Amino acid sequence: MILLRRLLGDVLRRQRQRQGRTLREVSSSARVSLGYLSEVERGQKEASSELLSAICDALDVRMSELMREVSDELSLAELAQSAAASEPVPVPVRPMLNSVSVTSVAGGPERVTIKAPAEAVNVVAA
Repeated sequence: MILLRRLLGDVLRRQRQRQGRTLREVSSSARVSLGYLSEVERGQKEASSELLSAICDALDVRMSELMREVSDELSLAELAQSAAASEPVPVPVRPMLNSVSVTSVAGGPERVTIKAPAEAVNVVAA
């Protein structure tokens, strides 16, 4: 079972760690107890929208960006879960792509790079 609170906590932790900030710094800035923020990051507590807003403000991250990253993680987790269960993957369940770039090499095939949240995939046109 995929738990949204666990995915949300993972994304919050990554955001904080990317900034090189401690739990103590963010909890103080967000006016949330250190223990509670830690439990949210570990996916043990459900964060209210008010709490998420305070944490996002403390991290200087838009809530829409946070939710987009959580959505991407959820899509990937659903894909992995479907693959593990050997079920066909429904069409709407696809991770959002961050960017697509196309380059062509003289005399060679076009190369397309698709960047998903956690990986880049190279596709070469035949």
